[in-house]
Formats: sequence, structure tokens, C-alpha cells
Amino acid sequence: MTMLSSPNVWREFFQNYYERELNKIAGKISTGDGTEKSIYVDVLSHLALFREGVLAEELFNYPDQVIEDAKNGISLTDNIYDVKLENCTPRFVNLPVSRRTLIRDLRAEHISRFISIEGIVRKVTEVRPKIVEAAFVCSHCGKKVRVYQEESKIKTPYECPACKSKRFVFLPEESVLVDSQRIKIQEYPENLKGGEQPQSIDVYLEGDITGIVNPGDRVVINGIVRANPRGQGQKKLVHMDLYIEGNSIEILQQEYEEFEITEEDKKRILELSEDERIYEKIIKSIAPSIYGYEDIKLAIALQLFGGVPKRLPDGTEIRGDIHILLVGDPGVAKSQLLRYVHRIAPRSVYTTGKGTTTAGLTATAVRDEVDGRWTLEAGALVLADKGIALVDEIDKMRPEDRSALHEAMEQQTISVAKAGINAVLKARCALLGAANPKYGRFDRYSPIAEQINLSPTLMSRFDLIFVLTDDPDPARDTELAKHILQTHKLGEKLEKMRNVASEYTRQSLEGEIQKVVPVIDPDLLRKYIAYAKRTVFPVLTDEAEKRIIEFYVGMRSKAKEDSPVPVTARQLEALIRLAEASARIRLSDRIELEDVERVIRIIRKSLEQIALDPETGEIDIDYAFSGTSKSQRDKIMTIKRIVEELEKEYEKGVPEEVIFEEAEKQGIDKLKTRDLLIKMREKGELYCPRPDHYRVVHNY
Repeated sequence: MTMLSSPNVWREFFQNYYERELNKIAGKISTGDGTEKSIYVDVLSHLALFREGVLAEELFNYPDQVIEDAKNGISLTDNIYDVKLENCTPRFVNLPVSRRTLIRDLRAEHISRFISIEGIVRKVTEVRPKIVEAAFVCSHCGKKVRVYQEESKIKTPYECPACKSKRFVFLPEESVLVDSQRIKIQEYPENLKGGEQPQSIDVYLEGDITGIVNPGDRVVINGIVRANPRGQGQKKLVHMDLYIEGNSIEILQQEYEEFEITEEDKKRILELSEDERIYEKIIKSIAPSIYGYEDIKLAIALQLFGGVPKRLPDGTEIRGDIHILLVGDPGVAKSQLLRYVHRIAPRSVYTTGKGTTTAGLTATAVRDEVDGRWTLEAGALVLADKGIALVDEIDKMRPEDRSALHEAMEQQTISVAKAGINAVLKARCALLGAANPKYGRFDRYSPIAEQINLSPTLMSRFDLIFVLTDDPDPARDTELAKHILQTHKLGEKLEKMRNVASEYTRQSLEGEIQKVVPVIDPDLLRKYIAYAKRTVFPVLTDEAEKRIIEFYVGMRSKAKEDSPVPVTARQLEALIRLAEASARIRLSDRIELEDVERVIRIIRKSLEQIALDPETGEIDIDYAFSGTSKSQRDKIMTIKRIVEELEKEYEKGVPEEVIFEEAEKQGIDKLKTRDLLIKMREKGELYCPRPDHYRVVHNY
């Protein structure tokens, strides 16, 4: 078959389109800097237009020959420095969509073809030199021999051409070496259908494209599909493993780059943003089959849009992602909410507490099967970078596994120090967690910290915590029962219509379908979120700023000398993030007063659920996260002081009845004193030398 590709044709192409790039590389070579010798060829914009696209088609079908011709063509080009451009590598980027293939769709027909794949970097080996041409010296006569290397093991000369000796010494300093690296690419988790396992493929990189990607990066790899027989040595199997010989890497900087938003989509998005009922419509588009929970659905909507991440001049980074925790009784649709968010979020990773380990959340150190070295494989939080991580039954995780969340939630990084690898991976994701109370049902009169198996340090990192209780209420229960029955009845009719001949038609069920169909189509909502996160960066107005200060100072001013602390700076930052997200929903560049009022209502509702001290009726943030309110702390200190003062009189411990009498004089009733004595004993502040007698634990 006659091909158009030849060194002279490529010389013409590079002289026409890439004269500036050729001169730039020639200039570097002339100054002794020969590190970068790659010319990036835009296939869609340039190569597809040259000679009616014939050269581009030949690249896709016969890449080995065409890339070799392109290399030789570069060496024939002229430049202003009059330097010969040898060993320059043409790297092809921006391939047409028709040449982009899913990893799971790679077949035998793709072998030796030039294709493009997209995915997440799961594993990265270290960059190591690879011998391209090995130099040897004959041990007998001293003649030097060079051997081109193609296999994974060094190939030695058969015999010396001068003296026929077969003994050689390898000369690494005179051999031709090139940087090499192997990475593993995995499919996007959000593109998988139910039950599918994400597939992956190895990519071999050489030259100046090594060492530029990290685990968790989203990339497009352009290269040649190769096949290797399975097995080792002489025991080769008939089945082969596919891998890609990488020619170029395109790192997707924009987190929602894969969402193609057409002009028609943009028009619909802008029309939707001007709707006065936009918040109501988005709330009704989140899990419409779940009855009620309007405030929680609004909070989830704000989390999906997110605040604005900031990088200050001094290098400080402030997260924009919003973290939410749902706590409540079994059967209140917490998991259903998480599952629905997993379906509509532009990027998300779903996991459960029982099925998750620290390595699965952060990164796993795995031994490389080729050379036995250790490499990192990204976990769920790294894969959710620039998206949302959904952790169901977060309270069921082991404490040592949950500790991995601390850094990810606040610093939004994952620090790894294992198997000799020290690395910091990015985990810029929002976290939506769900937890059940320890004893089955939520007790509104006990602090939330005592009912959930989560540490105060972890709980304080959530911007919003909502309690979902299953309280009997005849009116609400009737509406809920009707909603669930109508949903099931509709499902029964639809299944009957799909599987057997029935009296039901799509038109006759339209009215019932509308009740559980999202107001905004999920695909449009995904694009709406992606568009908002990519283009809208709202700024506080003076009125909004004044109202935030007024709310924060107003809440704090309630804390007199002996009063509880109602809110801290963490809640202030949460308020700002939520207000930014509220403005993004309207696609507004300004955070207005209405945004602040909307999120103050949500934050107040969250605080009243988790931080209301039942004894004083005041909001106490410590009560929420530590389980001990200011009033309770004061009483504990009073009882501790009573025991300390009386233990001098009672060598074998202060009798319980004596403590009750003294505490009653201080205004603490007997029942409360008994509860606090039990609590102080559990915390290790008091001990019983004998039954019903107490002494203080002194730390010397």
C-alpha cells in the first residue's frame, strides 16, 4: 500500500505549522539545553487540515511508520540557529472524539493503532532510566559494540566482530538512556453502570512526559496500543495483556472538563437561573421520591454547588467545599439521599464505613509486579478530587480508619508515608456522611456526641449536622404513607406495563409519574452545577458582609462571663461557604442579603438540633461536639471540688450520700449528681476505692 507519509512530507508540515516551535527547540539546543525536545502537534486543528487529513488517518492506522517519518522530517527542517534537530519527538494531542476509546472497549483490532483514552491515574511508578542502546566492550580485544535494546532484559552481543570472543563488559556510561515510567489509568467511577467494576490499563511513558502526573489526576493519554503475551520465560500463554505506549499526556485542569456544555445547554441553564423559583425547583429535583426534608435537600444542593476555594497571597489555602453529616434513626432514608446524590453529582465516589479501610480512603502502597518496587494507588478521597465523597455508615468505620478523614476534610490533602514513599496527594472534595445512633434510636435529650461513635475533632469539621428523627405524628405519617404507597403503586404499574400486556400506557400514568420525576432533568442539573462551578465566583456585597458580622457577633455576645460559647470561627467560615454556594445557584457574581438570610436559617436549624443545652435552653457548641455543656462542666467542677475537700476526712473514699448532701447545697439535685459521678468515673476523673465511695484521680 502506497502511503503519503514520508520525511519530506512531514518536513513540509512542520515548516508550515510549527516554525516557531522548531526555532524555540533549536535555540535551546544551541545554548546547550537539550532537555525538552518534544513538538506537540494539534491533530484536530492542524494535522487534520493538512493534505485533506490523509496524514492524520495514516497516523491512526500505521503509527509506528508515521511517527518514525515525522521524527526524520523534523531533522530535515530549517531553523534560524542552523542547528540540526535530531532525536526530537513529535507528540500528538487533541485527537478527534471518534478516536477516543473507553478502556473496557479496547479489542484486538486496536493493537498497533494510535488511540486516545481518558481516565484517572491510579498508580505511578518512580521515573527510572531505561537503556535504549547498550554499549559493550570485548574483554579479549577491547573492541566496543553497541546493541539496540527492545526487550525488558538487556540483550548482549552474540560475538565480537573482530576476535569472535563471547565475553563482554557492559558500559552504562556510554550507553544511550532515556527516562521511563509506568502509570495505571482507571475508568471514571461516575461513568460506571450498576455492578460494573472499573477497568484499568498500564501506560508506558518515555522522555520528557515522565514524572508529570500524580495519583488522582484526570488525564487523556494518546498513544499506541500494544500487546504482551502473559506468562514468564518460555511459559507464554495464548492470552495477551494490552498496554499503551504513551505518546502524549493531556492533564485535565478543569474539574468538569468532561461535561460538554453546548450553546443550547447554556441557554437553558441561563433561563433556569433567572427563574424566581430556582431554589424550590432544585430542592424538588433532589430525591423527589423521598418525602419531605426540604431543609436537608437545600443543604445538599448548596453542597453540590460549593463555595469558592481561595488561595491568599501568603500561600494560605481556604477550602470552598462544604461537609455535611446526616444523623438519625434507621429507616429515615439517609442512605437513599446519599445514593441519589451519587447519581446526580457531576463527580462522586460512594463508599460505606464497614467496607472501607484507611488505605481504601487515602492511598494504597502496592508492590510493582515488574520490578518489585513499591508504588502508590489512589483511594476513594483522592479519586473524588474536585467532586463529592459519600460515606454511608461513617460511624461503623474503625477509629484508626476515620482518623484519615481529619486531614482530608480541613487541609484537603492526603499525606502518605508508607513503604518508603513520602507523598502528599490532593483530596479537594466535599464530604457527605451518614451515621446511625449507637443505641438504635436518637435521643433528643442526650448530647449528639454521646450517641454517635465519632470523635469531637471529626464532628467539628462538618459545616452542617442534621438530625433525622422518626417521631410519630399522625398528620405527617398519613402524608408519608400516602407518598410511599403512591410511589410503590406507580412502580407496580410501570413494571406491569414493561413486562406484560396491560391496560396501562405511558400517557395514562403521566400524572402519577410527574409526582416523582425531578423538576429539573438530572442531566441538565449536572450541567448546571458544572457550569456554575466553572464560571461563577461570587463576591460578598457590603450588606451581606454586614449581616454576617451582625449574626456572628450577635450570637457570640450572648456568651457572658459564665455563659456557653454558642458559635466559633468554624461556623463563621461555614456560613460564608454556604452563602457563596447560594449565590452560585442563581449564577450570581454577588452574594446578596437574601443568600445570607437563607443560610443563617439553615445553620440556626442545624445548631438548634445538635447544640441546644436542654438544661439552659441556650446554644452551646461544646455540647454538640464534646457532649459536655458549659452548665454540665460547671457542675462537674463543683462535684470534683466537693470530693477533693472531703477526701481528707475520709481515707477510704468520700461516701456517696455525703457527696449528695454537699451537692444539694450547691443546687445540684441527687439524680444529676449520680449521673455526673458515673460520667466522671468513666472519664477517669474519679475512682472508687470501695463501692459507693469516691476519690479524685491525681496526675502527678
